[in-house]
Amino acid sequence: MADQDRHPKVEPHLCVAGGAEALSFYRKAFGAKVVMTVPAQDGVRLLHATVELFGGQVLVHDEFPEAAGPGAVRAPTSTGGASVAINVNLATAEDVDVAIARAAGAGAVVVMPPENTFWNARYGRVQDPFGHVWAFNAPLG
Repeated sequence: MADQDRHPKVEPHLCVAGGAEALSFYRKAFGAKVVMTVPAQDGVRLLHATVELFGGQVLVHDEFPEAAGPGAVRAPTSTGGASVAINVNLATAEDVDVAIARAAGAGAVVVMPPENTFWNARYGRVQDPFGHVWAFNAPLG
């Protein structure tokens, strides 16, 4: 199999302030599996991590303000908030409630409690301690 075939077509790359803490949170809150990590040269920050969760994959790295410039990525905590929500489609309405409760128990803030929506889904959102917004969605009935 070609290397490109092993990677998802779309793969969010999350910038955080506190990479090691973020990995710990994603494990506890979302049952994430950390596949690989690469420390930064300073021995403190995270240059890269690959994380599997909810049947998909995200990449995580610390913020590097010293590398600012065109195209630089900043952590939501540095910019005043997230600019996107990461949508997770789950199988059942109960899964939405469980995911949000688990994330809240790990330290996320519930920004939209789970509710039944006009689009016939159970939906809710949390904001993780690193500023990223996670939306959970599942069909009703």
